[in-house]
Amino acid sequence: MPQKAASPPAYPATSIPLAFAPSLAPRDWMLRYRLLSICQKPSVRYGGGVAALVFYAGVLALKQPHFSLWAMAAIFIAAFTSSIAGFAFSAICGAMLFHLLDDPVHVVEIMMICSIGGQALMVWSLRQHISWRDLLAFVVGAGAGLPLGVYILLHSRPALYVHAIGVLLVLYASFMIFRRPVVVRRQHVLWDGLAGFLGGVTGGAAAFPGAFVTIWCGFKGWSKERQRGVYQPFILIVQLAGLALLAAASLGAGGRRFDVSGIEYLPAMLIGASCGMACFKWLNDRQFALSVNVLLIASGLSFLL
Repeated sequence: MPQKAASPPAYPATSIPLAFAPSLAPRDWMLRYRLLSICQKPSVRYGGGVAALVFYAGVLALKQPHFSLWAMAAIFIAAFTSSIAGFAFSAICGAMLFHLLDDPVHVVEIMMICSIGGQALMVWSLRQHISWRDLLAFVVGAGAGLPLGVYILLHSRPALYVHAIGVLLVLYASFMIFRRPVVVRRQHVLWDGLAGFLGGVTGGAAAFPGAFVTIWCGFKGWSKERQRGVYQPFILIVQLAGLALLAAASLGAGGRRFDVSGIEYLPAMLIGASCGMACFKWLNDRQFALSVNVLLIASGLSFLL
């Protein structure tokens, strides 16, 4: 009885483009399929991104005398840590950068560029969870608080209110870590507006708009995705509006121009934020709440240093 010819091995139709299928031997087909499978693993993707960042930083360090490898590392660490919960990049990054770079104004410029880039990336990643209806009240409140915050920044001594914010954040987050989550049953849009107002004030005065909105979203009993779907775009909107107000306030003042060379550090922010967002997806709501409170404590301590 004649034997049937061995059938070729079956491979997923999407693994290799059809245009190359006729020219590939089974062994080559299997090799490419395995390579594609390996490249699709998250550990390989993020590891490759970090390796590319190291190469990029090495090239810049050789060509740009003013470039700092330590500053690049600090931005990556701050981006990774803060993107797990979605806020506190400036607080964490500033606590390191102000000790690594001599020019404090340039430090602020770098953090502004990187923070806006990272927030835009995270907002895009969470676009399916953004609730524009819930966000509106917070943004309206911030619209009233942001000019007051910018005025405080430009016309008062920052040490007093920055230290007060730091003490408040440390006390609140320390208390919340050791007790069960609190859910406020009676919600009202005015409370959302008040949280947005306070976020606008701190956003203009201390470049930290997310604290009060993050705390209030935690009181609502929402899932971690819904919380970040509100305070993540809120932070980005307030940061952009605050930057525009500061630019408008400096027109005609004869001050120094905004230095855009900080864009060199943006890849560290984007890759670090991508890695942190991957960790965020693995957290449950309880672990997310713990990470939020830990970052609030870190932010408060950075204000007290």
